[in-house]
Amino acid sequence: MKKAKYAWRLQEKSELPAEFTEILTNEKINPLLGQILWHRGVQSAEALETFLRPTIENLYDPFLMYDMEKAVTRIQDAVAQGEKILVYGDYDADGITSTTVMKEAIELIGGEVDYFLPNRFKHGYGPNLSVFKEQIEEGVQLIVTVDNGVAGHEAIEYAETQGVNVIVTDHHELPSDLPNAFAIIHPKHPKGSYPFSDLAGVGVAFKVATALLGELPVEFLDLVAIGTIADLVSLTDENRVLVKMGLEMIQTGERIGLDMLIHLAELKKESISEENIGFTIGPRLNALGRLGDAAPGVELMTTFDEEEAQQIAMYVNSQNEERKEIVSRITKEAFELIDPADSVHVLAKQGWHEGVLGIVAGRIMQDTGKPTIVLTIDEHNELAKGSGRSVSALNLFDALNEIRESFTHFGGHHMAAGMTLPVENISKVKEHLLNYLEVKQIDLSQGQELLIDETLKIEEVTLPFIQQLKILAPFGTDNPVPNFLFEDVSIEHSKQIGADKSHLKFQLVQSSAKLDAIAFQMGSQIDELGQGKTNVSGQLSINEWNGNKKPQLMVNDFSVDGMQLFDLRGKNNRQKEIPVTNTLFIYFNENNQKLIDNPAANRVLFSQLEDILETIKTNQIEQLVFVDCPDDHSLIKQITLQGQIERVYLMGISPEEAYLNGVGTREQYAQLFKFVKQQEQVDVRYKLDNVAQYLNIQKKLLIFMIQVFFDLGFVTIENGVLRKVEKPENHPLTESTVYQTRLKRIKTEEFLLYSDRETLQQWLWNEEEV
Repeated sequence: MKKAKYAWRLQEKSELPAEFTEILTNEKINPLLGQILWHRGVQSAEALETFLRPTIENLYDPFLMYDMEKAVTRIQDAVAQGEKILVYGDYDADGITSTTVMKEAIELIGGEVDYFLPNRFKHGYGPNLSVFKEQIEEGVQLIVTVDNGVAGHEAIEYAETQGVNVIVTDHHELPSDLPNAFAIIHPKHPKGSYPFSDLAGVGVAFKVATALLGELPVEFLDLVAIGTIADLVSLTDENRVLVKMGLEMIQTGERIGLDMLIHLAELKKESISEENIGFTIGPRLNALGRLGDAAPGVELMTTFDEEEAQQIAMYVNSQNEERKEIVSRITKEAFELIDPADSVHVLAKQGWHEGVLGIVAGRIMQDTGKPTIVLTIDEHNELAKGSGRSVSALNLFDALNEIRESFTHFGGHHMAAGMTLPVENISKVKEHLLNYLEVKQIDLSQGQELLIDETLKIEEVTLPFIQQLKILAPFGTDNPVPNFLFEDVSIEHSKQIGADKSHLKFQLVQSSAKLDAIAFQMGSQIDELGQGKTNVSGQLSINEWNGNKKPQLMVNDFSVDGMQLFDLRGKNNRQKEIPVTNTLFIYFNENNQKLIDNPAANRVLFSQLEDILETIKTNQIEQLVFVDCPDDHSLIKQITLQGQIERVYLMGISPEEAYLNGVGTREQYAQLFKFVKQQEQVDVRYKLDNVAQYLNIQKKLLIFMIQVFFDLGFVTIENGVLRKVEKPENHPLTESTVYQTRLKRIKTEEFLLYSDRETLQQWLWNEEEV
């Protein structure tokens, strides 16, 4: 049995109302897709129209936001009076695009405006008191924050006492006490009545820009799409409208810097998608602030100079490449610190780059399914700083908020947190999280939840069906790419691909229907595939190659029901890692115990079948490793079928190589007998190689033949010295117990070591012998 990595939750089918089914028919929408739409809240003709064909009429009035009119009036007055305005942003993609939108909007109404993006390493997140002081000293008379500000009490209070108004535009969680700003524009403001609460920072900035300009600035929609997608906010309601129209603007617009970035990323501008933004453009912009100064991102988005755009875009690309290298190195080092037995990973090391620790924590969390905190320790070994990422079962913010006094700085939400703490408190954080899981009875063993939208048959997967799935796009938070489950399929043509063989390519087969599949980062699991009843989940796409189009499944998880057999025969296969938890290593020859080189392995020498079965039951064994070959291969089957065994690993090491060497020919025995008669004695401890060479008999075979002679009384062996027996009784070779055992072992080795895995699997799983 191979358990799924995720906890699968199958979406229940709903009985769709006749009127909605009629709407689907009129729109020519596949009923399977209709189920997905229904479960995502699209349940009327009006909702479907808005979902499929959103327009600017679906956007909400910006003046529904609290303080919007007050803020717009203040900005307009500042422009009219020639005041120096500062847009104070943030260092991520949302902050870069927010800053650009606000800066360009104020410029469009004639304002004198500059911007400042804090450096995460020098200034930290949000309003910085020293920066505010410096900017005010340089003549700034109005500050507008974007994508930050609701937690900037100290800096904002200072500015207001100096007669410099601060207008906060933000979307982050509101604290219980709001700063003393001139105006606070926030979709969740307790005194506001805005219908949609999940705008990104750039979405809020866009709303201010719309109110400021008195019309919808469609030329900013490309920036809104980038910031909204990159910030992982809900892609529903108004955000869906903004992103859908924004992607169209990117495809047709003429923002020189963005076009250059798209070109260098080798993307097709005319078919840019939310996936391209989320996995290619967004990370490039984020890389700037992760490694240093994010200001080049704003310069790139605002420049009208093609040469400058190329230079900045190349710099952005180089920063992203450096970021990837740093992430790769730290991730590798962090994995080496992991204890697989831990329910929570808290990993810390000196010298790790703090700008990428959130990415590293996320990767480890995804790979292990366990909450992860990754920290870098400063050079003085006093403070640790980093990020945490959690699974849905554990609210990381709530858990750590209970020991807030352990941190010098702390913030976050359900799935993520950022923190700074004294080094001596690292162990306390881990202990607290482990205790929190126990007290709250949070079970992480099932893995993160994976919602399966539909269970499909392979024959239902067609190009038109996959193409129609695109009407659900743009995909993102709260509107994910649908996951489909294919149950009880066969696997064919599985192979590892990629430079380091880290990915898998195979085919799903059901009846006569086949579906190509790609499984990224699952190359090490190739031996799991195709054993027993296989269930595969993933997302459907179209693979285009040389003008041909074929359906393809992008696999995100799979499970195998029933017992599995893993083939570890042969020297190369023996290098594969075998888990030792709930595992029993069985060997049949006492001399072969040395073949198990894992000191943590639970090993046992076979003596009686009843004893082995009792050991399996007592130790709750789920996995068996057969290290060597028994004399009778049926023992393996008897042991396996009588326990609650899920996985069997067959190493089948045979030092004697009975099948390869055989029992020897009549001529070889006659040759050995003649040699023995001619010798008074032979010290076989030291002379065996010489004898084997003289008789031209393979050494392992020679040892066996001598054992047969000893068993029949033809020779004696004492203290390693072989002597002939004068006038021994005449016995045929077949009377030797050693000889008979060898014949049985040859038959066993032939079957166990030289049958293909499918034959062995069928024999092991079925009651009848093969």
